[in-house]
Amino acid sequence: MLGRIHVRVGGEGPAMMFWPSLLMTGDMWAAQATHFADRYRVILVDPPGHGRSEPLTSMFSFEDNVRCITQILDHLQITTTHFVGNSWGGMIGGTFAARHPDRIGSAVLMNCTGSAAGRRQKAEFALLLRMAKTLGGIRPPVTRSAVKAFLGPTTLRTRPAVVATVREALERVDIRSASWAVKSVVPARPDQLGLLNTIEIPVLVIAGKEDGTFPVAETRAMADAIPGSTFLALDEVAHLAALENPEQINRLIDEFLTPA
Repeated sequence: MLGRIHVRVGGEGPAMMFWPSLLMTGDMWAAQATHFADRYRVILVDPPGHGRSEPLTSMFSFEDNVRCITQILDHLQITTTHFVGNSWGGMIGGTFAARHPDRIGSAVLMNCTGSAAGRRQKAEFALLLRMAKTLGGIRPPVTRSAVKAFLGPTTLRTRPAVVATVREALERVDIRSASWAVKSVVPARPDQLGLLNTIEIPVLVIAGKEDGTFPVAETRAMADAIPGSTFLALDEVAHLAALENPEQINRLIDEFLTPA
């Protein structure tokens, strides 16, 4: 249903899988791959319908995404993995942790939510999709709107390389394919707060204080639903924390996985 999925694997050690946000590919985790490859077997996923994965032709469920994760692990002959996800990746990381506690060691869930989409978010993403389809892809002014949805004032003002990276990634999106993912992850997104309450593994939930897509309170509610989870709200980052401040995110993941 989801087609062929492109993954890149490098490094040696315990497995660590990375799944990005909507409209991003495994490339958003480049700094994490470099940092962790000397100690972990790093798996970067181009999610369904994105990057070098096969284009989508229909919608999917979060359970379909979880089957995709387990199939990747089975293909790589990996029994368990740590899981790091951003936005879409953070949401399905929660689903995966709840459904397959035997396949996951710990999870780092960033810039995400356990709640169904509200009217405002549905309307905003529907407008972006209509504009992108009208223009034949993500082009200005869609690019400007999408960049502002992903990045906050600090990054827009002080991190031009990150802004350029995000803009270039957006302009490479196959909007016909990605639109199926957007519709599946935004308007059709399930409320998972009850499911998240069944998670038993260690979980770190990270919010960006400048995230305009999922405000801190919404991400905190997700963390509150996960028993024993750790919650952090970071200054000067927005919706793509690992790309905006990779050094800080790498340090936090290190500290979470190897506590003193």
